[in-house]
Amino acid sequence: MTDRIDYQKQSPELFKKFLDFNMVFGNCAIEETIRDLVDIRASQLNGCAFCLDMHVKSATIHGERPLRLHHVAIWRESTLFSQRERAALAWTEILTQIPAKGVPDEVYDRVRQEFSEKELSDLTFLVMSINAWNRVNVAFQITPGSYDKAFGIDGSGLA
Repeated sequence: MTDRIDYQKQSPELFKKFLDFNMVFGNCAIEETIRDLVDIRASQLNGCAFCLDMHVKSATIHGERPLRLHHVAIWRESTLFSQRERAALAWTEILTQIPAKGVPDEVYDRVRQEFSEKELSDLTFLVMSINAWNRVNVAFQITPGSYDKAFGIDGSGLA
């Protein structure tokens, strides 16, 4: 395996600005449960082991039930998610894997029924953010669990 660069050290200003951008999500219009589901689903789709590991641990600390965590990958078939959560997961998927013809009206309309304009805007920025994190962590092969203590998720009970 090829050693990868440390993007945090190589681009410290950009990294700090991106961290600052992400700190705003704690005060956004989207509730923590949905933020966790969005982060998990995008990370699954993008194959980001580091982010998936981190966000499952975070969701566990936030009180998410283990079965729901297992069902994120099969959310369409699962009965464990609300209509609002389903809409957020659909929005996450469509923006993570944008089809050639863009976002279909039926997906937008379904999501719009569950989210206010402000919430939909915040949700879109949330999806943008996790996709960016997934890409940088996949590109540089960051080891899952390597920042647990720094992120305060070492107490999740998941090792």
